[in-house]
Amino acid sequence: MTLSRPLSKIEPIMSSPIAAFFDLDNTIIPGAAIERDYFFLLWRQGVVGAHDFFKSSLWLIRKIPPFSLDPLRRHKPYLAGKSVATIESQAQAFFWEKVCPRISEHARSAIDAHRAENHLIVLLTGSPDFLVEPLATFLKIEQVAAGRLERGDTVYTGHMIDPYPYRDGKRVVAEQLATKKGFDLRQCYMYGDSPGDLPVLEAVGNPRVVNPIRGMARVARRRGWPILRWQ
Repeated sequence: MTLSRPLSKIEPIMSSPIAAFFDLDNTIIPGAAIERDYFFLLWRQGVVGAHDFFKSSLWLIRKIPPFSLDPLRRHKPYLAGKSVATIESQAQAFFWEKVCPRISEHARSAIDAHRAENHLIVLLTGSPDFLVEPLATFLKIEQVAAGRLERGDTVYTGHMIDPYPYRDGKRVVAEQLATKKGFDLRQCYMYGDSPGDLPVLEAVGNPRVVNPIRGMARVARRRGWPILRWQ
């Protein structure tokens, strides 16, 4: 039998790169947002106080209706005018004391499994980047797309820089990264817990709903998405 082309001429089929996106709060770190704990740390140290709490509450009230914490994700009145050096100086110690002990073993296993498949691991979160980076370093996560706070010289303005990775902004960031890295979102994975992750969960081919909150269990069941319980 004669082959139509020599074996030496057959080129290997190259698969396109695949990314695995991971949300942070209540996904890699089950439970409450790590920024909340950092706020209370700053409160105990006197870096933020009642006036800052009042500013945040007033900002939220101005956005009603509907009542949602989304405005406080996109704007941080309690950080406006605060020294960048002061706010960020204790992020590393905060990670070891408050964040590291809360890392989900299920999340670690999932990250390791994707890494074994040579998938690009992406930490995709609206949490401030200075709180996220120590975690990414510890877990050896190659790509971080976190919330970035606007700076004015040496202080924060309180505003988040667009695109802010939450809700539609999260999808925009994922799409930009896909274009830059050359992968197809339809082949990718996303692990998220809340409606803030929904646009990316809808954009990828392999959505995974972790520790669902705010109606996400119902959404996942309706769409046939896997529901994971991570601790």
